[in-house]
Amino acid sequence: MSVEASSLQISVEEGDRWRRNMSVTVPASVGREEEARAAKKLASRARLKGFRKGRVPAHVIESRFGGALRQEALDRLIGEAYKKALASQELRPISEGEIQDISYEPEQDLMFSIAFDVHPDIEVSRLGGFAIERPVATIKDEHTERVLTRIQEQNGVWKPVETGQPEERDLVAVRIRKLDGAEGDEGKEYEFVLGQGDALPDIEVAITTLETGGQGEFEIGFPDDFPDETKRGDSERVEVTLLGRKQLELPELGDDLARQVGAFDTLDELKARVRDDLEKDANEQAEAVVRGRLLDLLVDANPFEVPVSMVDRYADGAIGEQPEMDPERLDELRDSIRPEAEKAVKRLLLIDRIVETQGLGATEEEIDARVEEIAEASDSTPAKIYASLQKAGRLESLEREMTERKVFDFLKEQSEITDGPAVDSAGLQE
Repeated sequence: MSVEASSLQISVEEGDRWRRNMSVTVPASVGREEEARAAKKLASRARLKGFRKGRVPAHVIESRFGGALRQEALDRLIGEAYKKALASQELRPISEGEIQDISYEPEQDLMFSIAFDVHPDIEVSRLGGFAIERPVATIKDEHTERVLTRIQEQNGVWKPVETGQPEERDLVAVRIRKLDGAEGDEGKEYEFVLGQGDALPDIEVAITTLETGGQGEFEIGFPDDFPDETKRGDSERVEVTLLGRKQLELPELGDDLARQVGAFDTLDELKARVRDDLEKDANEQAEAVVRGRLLDLLVDANPFEVPVSMVDRYADGAIGEQPEMDPERLDELRDSIRPEAEKAVKRLLLIDRIVETQGLGATEEEIDARVEEIAEASDSTPAKIYASLQKAGRLESLEREMTERKVFDFLKEQSEITDGPAVDSAGLQE
């Protein structure tokens, strides 16, 4: 079947936020041809008593399968006419078409309307002239010491403690049984570190009153932010048994630990690497702050509306699959993140528009050069790196990363970026 665009009557109305409503009329003659084609196709494969396969008369097919034939013809006509109408109007839908009205009667023209969103046409009138302060992080000795303490903990050994009551940062093994549970319920066993928020506060307090092998009954309250909304503010009585406790024995902070965790000969070398990494992280965070502020200023200076369907898709992607969540709660969650979703979509669309208008996309030569750098740094070959990136589906993300770097280098040249007052490195964690 081929529907000629010239035979269609097409009208398009503009709605809000890049919404389009398109009405299409397909001549009755085209509908008759499609129904006849469908009947002929069915007749060629139909098996009816009293007729040989492929020899069933058309009028028999129409009387027996008329409804199904008309539905098949309708589906194909709408699909084909929709595609031809879009092409003739040079429209690029970014959402699924939503059919709103259909009129299809025998010997009458087919008329239908369909609504969809189109890609926004963004006019960028201002790219620079902004004044932005880059936060400058101060790396202090205490920051380095905190990282070294974490390294000690990661390389520590848990040692059993037979006496005394548990303390914060102890690894405890417990059995918890609901006293109002089913008869014969032996409870469940858990293992976690006290003070890390892995158990209810009342449970942790109860555990600190026991010694290894000890057991007690406690009233446990559920806080107002407990995940199960039905239990918030309630309480239940449980039996807690302390099966065992361990304390973390830390290795000495010295040259031996430095050699154990990496290619360092001395503790001073490890400290220097930690400080370098902290400074690198702080610079990356500062750069992220500059990018965020720059994008916000660009969005404010170049306002445009975002299609609702794009915002909804972004919000749904952020929420992820939630098959067990109550639909009403899911709608509330979606509404709560919609403002941030719209902001994020605007940023992405603006970046893409700047790439398009300024020709800032990463070139094949630039991607090849970057892959060679990665290969050299990882003692591999460009061919292996390409294969690895393609297999992991990361080649497009690498291209996007390089393109965005070019965009921000370009944008920063259009504005004044100055260093702000020094802040503690923790102040960059936004």
